[in-house]
Amino acid sequence: MEECKTILDTGLRDVIVASTKISHVDGNAGKLIYRGYLAKELAENATFEEIAHLLLYEKLPDKNQLESFKKQLLAERHIPPELVTVMKTLPRDALPMDVLQACVSMLAAYDPDVKSPVSREGSLRMAVRLIAKLPIILAAYDRIRNGGEPLKPSTDLSHAANFLYLLNGTVPDAEVSRFFDVCLVLHAEHSFNASTFAAREVASTTAHIYAAVGAAAGSLSGGLHGGANTRVMNMLLKIGSPDAVEKYVNDELESGRKIMGLGHAVYNVDDPRALILAPMSKKMGERVGESKWYEISRTLEEKAKAAFKKRKNTDIFVNVDFYSASLYYYMGIAVDLFTPIFAISRIAGWTAHVIEEQFADAAPKPMLYRPESRYIGDYCGPDECSFTPIETR
Repeated sequence: MEECKTILDTGLRDVIVASTKISHVDGNAGKLIYRGYLAKELAENATFEEIAHLLLYEKLPDKNQLESFKKQLLAERHIPPELVTVMKTLPRDALPMDVLQACVSMLAAYDPDVKSPVSREGSLRMAVRLIAKLPIILAAYDRIRNGGEPLKPSTDLSHAANFLYLLNGTVPDAEVSRFFDVCLVLHAEHSFNASTFAAREVASTTAHIYAAVGAAAGSLSGGLHGGANTRVMNMLLKIGSPDAVEKYVNDELESGRKIMGLGHAVYNVDDPRALILAPMSKKMGERVGESKWYEISRTLEEKAKAAFKKRKNTDIFVNVDFYSASLYYYMGIAVDLFTPIFAISRIAGWTAHVIEEQFADAAPKPMLYRPESRYIGDYCGPDECSFTPIETR
């Protein structure tokens, strides 16, 4: 009986639930790998379109394949007008992540492949549509909630540049476009994180890809997952100045609170993505003439690491959210859009995982996820409860 009273709260840590060929995180070495390639090398040399192709089709495209893939994305760079109508009826203070999740579900009603038997080819077509349409939805809602009208997508701009254009109506220059493209590459995939697991769990039921992506979006909206980057920026705004960092760190640790952007469920070193984003944040701060958000971040990293070492004799490391927050803020992106932007990148990884979950070539075939639990109710002692009529309760 004592054993049954033990509460398990593992969060599935160290539990292997499936095999994958899509990505790997080496938390000790600080390596993130997409289908055999270091994400760092991909971020330095490839575009988001190339990475989406790699994740979906298992290889980097050649010139002709990339051109064809771009044309597929461009052909889907629109959303049903009915979605725009619905977004206009929503409260202006609706959470963008909730709107994005709702629109993913609504998109299913307009996809001709949804009612067909589930197939790899149909799922790939739906994946391309989702990758193309999520940025359109997010930019459209942001303009609507700010009293404007959605802009018509460009037929000339890259995936990254088009989103920034749809958001504020200005075509970004090459450097800003490239910085945002790198952000999309670095957030595109990260193995069996919470949202990807949610997508795969739903996909294991043979539900269509929109249902799986909707579940993933719901998971990402949580503060301990995708919502962390928003909380990082709110923290930076609260601190306000590099001079206030040390007091903030001490106050937070004395109170037993967390410092956002530090620590990761997998990495035991600094997140390799943060190391790429940090210099980009610094450069963007210099471009806009306000480096303090980067400086606060840099000082906070230094002071917090030292404090953890002194107080707890342990090391703490920065994660991807730590510098992406200030980088997006420098780009003029609203803080509550940070998590949905995570989604418009991770959609490439989510859809790749859904397709792998349902159509893996390896044997045995993927199974319906059905974990066990340990019942610890014990409401009536060692015996079952006896039902009591309502008159005598």
